[in-house]
Amino acid sequence: MPKYLIERDIPGAGQLSAEALKAISQRSCGVLRNMGPEIQWLESYVTDDRVYCLYIAPNEQMIRQHAEAGGFPASAIRTVVSRIDPVTAE
Repeated sequence: MPKYLIERDIPGAGQLSAEALKAISQRSCGVLRNMGPEIQWLESYVTDDRVYCLYIAPNEQMIRQHAEAGGFPASAIRTVVSRIDPVTAE
């Protein structure tokens, strides 16, 4: 199943409280439960003004449906074509 990296422009994301991040996460998980098991949220990284999320889904349209249903921006959606890490260099 394809993996997608979603860039979400959220001004001030890095200053969100733990409670706010928990609420956003709960909303996302609720939308995912309603959408079914085909789409999965793997993890996200919060920076000053953006959140980068990694998802598994059958297609980009399902990623867009999740964003719309949850009220999350999906400023850019990229298909992950490969993964590298320090072990790749060996």
